[in-house]
Amino acid sequence: MVKVIIIGSGNVAQHLIAAFQNSTNTGDEIELVQVFSRNRNTLAHVVNADLIATDLADLLEADLYIIAVSDDAIGAVAAQLAFKNRLVVHTSGSVGLDVLDDNNRRGVFYPLQTFTKNKAVDFKIIPICLESENSTDFRLLEKVAKMISDKVFAINSEQRKALHVAAVFVNNFTNHLYTIGNEICQENQVPFDILKPLILETAQKIMTISPKDAQTGPAKRNDLKTIEAHQLFLSDENQSTIYKIITQSIQDHGKKL
Repeated sequence: MVKVIIIGSGNVAQHLIAAFQNSTNTGDEIELVQVFSRNRNTLAHVVNADLIATDLADLLEADLYIIAVSDDAIGAVAAQLAFKNRLVVHTSGSVGLDVLDDNNRRGVFYPLQTFTKNKAVDFKIIPICLESENSTDFRLLEKVAKMISDKVFAINSEQRKALHVAAVFVNNFTNHLYTIGNEICQENQVPFDILKPLILETAQKIMTISPKDAQTGPAKRNDLKTIEAHQLFLSDENQSTIYKIITQSIQDHGKKL
């Protein structure tokens, strides 16, 4: 039985709590012994009240402490932990392992996924990226990760930084482009729903072929007349600038400098 404590009450913390509880319910060897939240009510709907601690000084002994708070708060929270030589990890994709206080053994337990409040996810398909300072701690992290996910990877801090930047491009930036597309539809009284099959087909294509091979559109074809017509249509300066930058990037992609 691996005893786990989660420190945090945001989206990542709540989804991890659910994943561990589901794993426990299936008979696996994770015991969620405690969760920490400054506001008890934040987690009242997620976990039994008797498992919630509101003071870091009240944390029980466990095999693994997972800090799931905002990136800026990780260091401060880790420094407040009163114990020593226990395994403490964070869940950030962009913060190095060394932000954690070296009074404890340090590691990373990074689930690479976008989490939304009250939207359930299937943790079995979520990649979990692990890092630790020694092989013994890594084996423990790997054991815990494999109880909730089928996709577990050893990823060092530099690789994790690269993954996080790549994730911003494929997730955050892409979603912003959806937002722009939605705005263009709304401005012209066109239902955004018409575009959803196209969005799904594009996402499904890169499951079987490379994104480079899946690229289509006027920039890929160098269809200058269509590109010019689109730029003339876009009266919003921000939309026009983004269109030009991405078009140029597609046209230049793969060219030798």
